[in-house]
Amino acid sequence: MSLHPSLQSYADAWTHSVEAISELVQPLAEGEWSWATPCPGWSVRDVVSHVIGIDCEMLGDPRPIHTLPRDLYHVQTESQRYMEMQVDVRRHHTAPEMTSELEYTIIRRSRQLRNETRDPGTKVRGPRGTEETLEEAMRRRAFDIWVHEQDLRTSLKKPGNLDSPGALVARDVMLFWLPQVVAKRAGAPANSAVVFDVHGPVDFLRTVRIDADGKGTIDGAPSLGPAVTLALDWEIFYKLACGRVKPAAVADRIKVEGDQGLAQAIIDNFAITP
Repeated sequence: MSLHPSLQSYADAWTHSVEAISELVQPLAEGEWSWATPCPGWSVRDVVSHVIGIDCEMLGDPRPIHTLPRDLYHVQTESQRYMEMQVDVRRHHTAPEMTSELEYTIIRRSRQLRNETRDPGTKVRGPRGTEETLEEAMRRRAFDIWVHEQDLRTSLKKPGNLDSPGALVARDVMLFWLPQVVAKRAGAPANSAVVFDVHGPVDFLRTVRIDADGKGTIDGAPSLGPAVTLALDWEIFYKLACGRVKPAAVADRIKVEGDQGLAQAIIDNFAITP
């Protein structure tokens, strides 16, 4: 028995991104670990701490017993408090401590994935103690770690891997949420369609269709008379979806055709992650 075929792409994506992260941070000087990243409130050290912490939880390690400071402005919700615990507990770790713990965690997690024989539908403990399937957990992990790899690349000015295995997983996760963004958050009218034309290292054309009941679905067929067409670069698409840029900062990078008000509502509600 070995890793189920439906899980292999997620394992490959995780491996590709986590090894890229390791290469990025290995040569960093102590001061560079404190550089800000596009992830709100988090430095390079914080992002790597998050990567280590969540993979430790995937390994079944106990969560740290730690009291968060009260003055963390970016921590507003219980979900954010949960994520911050693994980050804050490492805030005073040195560069060698960070790289050695990252390497050790990668070794342990890689071994776990090599020996994984469970069915994709097996229930596992997810974030905040929730239950999810192994497949959902691994998809979420591949998505999350690729986004954080990009956070580090942006901070360290070392672009790359915009078309890596993790990028393709991230694309699929973002497309899954698009109907909710368009139908529920932006309030697109019934019996309308919105087209997303994305170009760059990852390119695709998708149409979100709103039915008579206001429910959204997505497909790859073009629409003859869409209410809105949004044309944008893949890098802008993912940064908007992941809350890494403010819509106003990239407005000139998005070409809009059709209902301007609806287009603005979609762009303003694009972020699917905190």
